[in-house]
Amino acid sequence: MPETDHGVDPGTPPPTAIRPTRRRVLATGAGAAALLGLAGRARAAADTAAPAPAPAPAPADLAPYASYWFPDSLPAGTPGPGIVWRSLSRWTPGSDPDLAHNTSTVPLTERFTPVPANRDARAGQARISSLVSFGPTAGNPSQGSPTADHYALTHWAYIDELVFWGGSAGEGIVLAPNAPVVDAAHRNGVRVLGNVFLPPVAYGGDLRWTRDLVQQDPLGRFPIADRLVQVARTYGFDGWFVNAETDGGDSALAGRMREFLRALRAAGEPHGLRITWYDAMNTTGRVGWQGALNPLNQDFFEDRSGKVSDTMFVDFRWTPDTLAASGALADRLGRSRHELWAAVDTESRGWDSPVRWDAIVPRGRDHVVSFGFYRPEWTRNHLTDRSPGAFHRADDRFWTGESLDPARPAPESRWRAPATAVADRSTVTGLPFACSFNTGHGLRWYDGGRVVSDTPWNHLGLQDRLPGRRWVVDTAGERPSVTLDFADAWRGGSSVLVEGALTAPVVIGLHSTRLPLTRGSVLELVHATGADPVGVEIGVAVREPSAPGGPVPYTWLPAGIRDSGQGWRTTRAPLASLAGRTAYGLAVRISARGKRPVVWRIGALSVHDETRTRRPAPPTAPAVDASARQNGLARLRLSWRAASGGAGGRPRHYEVWRVLPDGTRRFLGGTCGTALYLPAVPRAGRERAAAFEVRAVDELYEVSAPARTTLTW
Repeated sequence: MPETDHGVDPGTPPPTAIRPTRRRVLATGAGAAALLGLAGRARAAADTAAPAPAPAPAPADLAPYASYWFPDSLPAGTPGPGIVWRSLSRWTPGSDPDLAHNTSTVPLTERFTPVPANRDARAGQARISSLVSFGPTAGNPSQGSPTADHYALTHWAYIDELVFWGGSAGEGIVLAPNAPVVDAAHRNGVRVLGNVFLPPVAYGGDLRWTRDLVQQDPLGRFPIADRLVQVARTYGFDGWFVNAETDGGDSALAGRMREFLRALRAAGEPHGLRITWYDAMNTTGRVGWQGALNPLNQDFFEDRSGKVSDTMFVDFRWTPDTLAASGALADRLGRSRHELWAAVDTESRGWDSPVRWDAIVPRGRDHVVSFGFYRPEWTRNHLTDRSPGAFHRADDRFWTGESLDPARPAPESRWRAPATAVADRSTVTGLPFACSFNTGHGLRWYDGGRVVSDTPWNHLGLQDRLPGRRWVVDTAGERPSVTLDFADAWRGGSSVLVEGALTAPVVIGLHSTRLPLTRGSVLELVHATGADPVGVEIGVAVREPSAPGGPVPYTWLPAGIRDSGQGWRTTRAPLASLAGRTAYGLAVRISARGKRPVVWRIGALSVHDETRTRRPAPPTAPAVDASARQNGLARLRLSWRAASGGAGGRPRHYEVWRVLPDGTRRFLGGTCGTALYLPAVPRAGRERAAAFEVRAVDELYEVSAPARTTLTW
C-alpha cells in the first residue's frame, strides 16, 4: 500500500512481518501500543470468551491511571507488564478504585464568538475536531505527573471537539479521558469524547469485540450503550468517538451497529452527550473507507428514522470532489455540512503536511465541510528540545501561523493555520475573572512570585483560560517578541514575556471578553520589568471591531503607570468610568522609557468587583487513603470532601501543600477534584509524621483556611 494511504488493507500482513513506517490508518495511530501484549500469545478462537475479571484493586504502586476496557470478553493469554484487562460490562462506579482521580468536576462552559482578528476567519462555518494521544492507553496518569514534557494544549479557542485518542488490542479498546484534559477543555467550552476503537485484524482486532459492543439483551436493549453513557456521565465527559475498523462483518452486523449507535445517542442526548462516527465500517458490514459521506455509510450518520450520530469523521481518502459531494448530501439530508470532519493527518509532518485546503476551507467562498486534525501533538513529539518554551513556540506556529500573529498572517505557503480560517471563541463572560497565564505545566511552581516547588510538573486541570489570539500585537515600530515563558512566573508555572526594542508604543491584545462592568469593577495587572522602566497602560474595549481583522477600539485608562525597578508589582485600575458598559476585550500598551531593549512580564490579570467575597470555604475530612513507604520516601493517595459552595461558589481547584517541621510550606500539587496521588514525599529529617494541608482556591486565587492531615512514618 502506498505510504500516503491511511487504510489498512485486509490483506496486509500482521505488523510483526512488516517494517513500521508512519501511521497508515487512524486505527494504527494508537501506535506500537496496538501490538502490546500480542507477541507470544496464542489467539483463542473468535467465539471463545475469557473469564470475567474481578473488580480491579488499586495498582501496587498506588498510582491512578486513565481508565480503559474491552467491551465484554477479554483477550486470551496474559496482559503485558503494567496492563490490566478489564471488562466494561462489569464496571460499576462502586468497583472503580480510581474513580475520584478520574472524575472531571469542571462543567462545560458556554462560549461566544467575538469578531475574528483575521479577516479571512469565518464564524458559523467550518469547525475543528482534534484527535490527540496524551499518553499510552495503559499507564496514562490520571492527575498529571512530575515532568514538564507534556502536550499542554492551550489553543482551545479554535477547537470544537477533542477526542482522547488511544486504545489497542493488547491493552483495551474503550478509553475514557482523564480528568485534567476534560477540566481544561470544559473551562474553555470544548467537548471531550472518549474513544471506542475496534482495531483492524492486522493489528490484533477481533470481530468478537465488535459483536460484544453491539450485543442485545432479551428485551432488545444494548447494555454496552447504557454502560458507555454511565461512564461518560460518571466521569464527566461529553460522549464517544466510535471507530469500527475490524473487518469481516456482514450487513446484519452493520445493522446492529447502526441500532447500537441510535441507542447510544438516545440514552446520551438528554445528558448532552455526543457521538462521532468514523468512516470505516459501511452498510455491508465490511471495512471500506469511503473518504466521503455517501450511500454506503450515510446510515451511520442519518437514516430514514433520523439522526444516528452527531458528526462523522471522514477518512483521509477524501478528494475535493468527494468532499463537495459529501457536503451536498448532508444538505439533502437536512444536516449541516459542517458536521462532517475531513481528516487532516499531522502526525508525521505537522505543518509540512500536504493538505488540499481549498477542498475544505476555501478562501473565496463558503467552507465546504469542517476538518479534524489527527495527532496535532506532533508539535511536541517532533522536537529535539522538548522544553515547555520550545513546545509552545511550535504549537503557536501550528495554530496561528509563521507570523505568530493571527491579525497579521505571514504569506501562506503549504500550511493554512487554523487562526486564518476558523473564528476563535472565548468563555470569559462573567465576573470575577482572573488569569495567571498558567499553561498547565512548568519547570517549577510559583506562588506570589516565589518558587514554592522546584519539581517539574504537568496538570492540565490547573491551566488558566489563556488569551485565544496569540499574539495580536499592534505597533508602528518594531514588533517585540511575545511568548509564554517558564523562567519566572507570578503564579503557576509560566508568564507572558515581552522582549525587544520598543521603537514605538506596543499594544498587546489579551482576552476577548463579555464582561459586564459596574461602578465597583476594578482591573488588576501583575507585571514586572528589568532594569529599565516601561510605561504601562491598560486597554478595555467597550465596542467590537466593525469587521473581521479590524482594529479593536480600546479605551485606554489614564496613563502614567510606570514599571521601574525589578520585581513584581500590582497595578489597580478602577473601571467606574465604564460602568454599565460591557468589556469586549482587554489589552496592555507599553512604551520604552530607556534606550535598551525591554524585558517585561505579565504575571496575572483580573477583573472583579471592588468588594471581594469572603475567603472560600475549606475542604473537610482530608485523609490518607493508602500509602507505601520505603527508604524514607512515601507514595500516597489523599482525598477530602469538597468545600461547600458558599458565597464564592464552587472552588476553582484545590491545592495540597507539605508543612515541614520548621513551618516552611512546600507546594505538592493541585487538582479540580477531591483526590490526589503524591508519587514521592520524602521524610524530613527524623520527623514522626508528614503534615499536609489541603486548601480550596477560588476564581481570583484566594485560598481557604487549610484542612490538615498527617502520614505517620
